Amino acid sequence: MTAPRPPAFAQQITFLYAEDPAASRDFYGRVLGLELVQDQGFAAIYAAAGRRGFLGVVQARGPREGREPRVEGGVVLTLVTAAVEAWHAHLLAEGAVIEAPPTAHAATGITHFFFRDPAGYLLEIQRFDRADWPEPS
Repeated sequence: MTAPRPPAFAQQITFLYAEDPAASRDFYGRVLGLELVQDQGFAAIYAAAGRRGFLGVVQARGPREGREPRVEGGVVLTLVTAAVEAWHAHLLAEGAVIEAPPTAHAATGITHFFFRDPAGYLLEIQRFDRADWPEPS
């Protein structure tokens, strides 16, 4: 007999560990404009998607080992918006390390670009150019 499934998850937090958390806090708060919803001292937690998705910045205990999660394994933080090109221009003006300009991919139905935060994490800003992507609720 299978146990009943628990209720669906209500929220999600991704924690990023940074050697210089002050630079990362500035980046996520000032540059990306995410709302700081909780400062626990050792961790700052920002709302990333209408208080359903959150991003936490925590002091790292040592240097990061890998830099390329698409090859080595790991996480890419993707932020979804219709304003991909506007975010690209904003991040360029802020001096963010951007890998390439926004690119449309017909096979996947997305437009996106990748960039790095001050701790070297790979982030992506993406738009779904396909009708079957669910709208935020």
